[in-house]
Amino acid sequence: MSTAKQQVESLLHKLPENCSLEDIQYHLYVLDKVRHGLEDAKQQGTLSQDEVEKRLSQWLTE
Repeated sequence: MSTAKQQVESLLHKLPENCSLEDIQYHLYVLDKVRHGLEDAKQQGTLSQDEVEKRLSQWLTE
C-alpha cells in the first residue's frame, strides 16, 4: 500500500504543469474523500444496487 506522500507525488505527476494551487487542493480533497469512503465501505460494508434503489424510491415518494 502506498503512503500519503507517494499518493500526493503520483497525483502531482498526473496534473498538468499549469495547474493552480486551487486545482491541487481540490484533487487532494477528492483523493481524501475517496480514501475515507473506501475505508468506511471496508468497515461498514456496502449496499446492493437493489437496496439502494429501494431506499432511493422511498425518499422520493415521501
